[in-house]
Amino acid sequence: MAKCHRVKVFAFAKFQAVFAALLGVVIGALYAFAGLVIDLLVSAELLSSTLFASHGLSLGTFLAFGALVGMPIIFALLGYIFGLLEALLYNWYARWFGAIDLDFWRGSL
Repeated sequence: MAKCHRVKVFAFAKFQAVFAALLGVVIGALYAFAGLVIDLLVSAELLSSTLFASHGLSLGTFLAFGALVGMPIIFALLGYIFGLLEALLYNWYARWFGAIDLDFWRGSL
């Protein structure tokens, strides 16, 4: 068993930012695609525009595809901030209450 006494704060924050940005890409793509589908169905008059507050293909469709850029940036910034906080809180916890045990497996599959 290995003990983790401290975490490098900025390294962990960078890891969290990259992971959150990838999550933002996936969620942004789902958001943009769902918005496009709803706007296309409203434009084809297969769905009522009163249910979805959409008037078909418009500026809102263009802005939904802005989520492909905006969400990864926002998620990365939040991931970095929360990664900093998590690492600082863990280092404080490990100093006061003891390190956690980590079990690394070194065998082959």
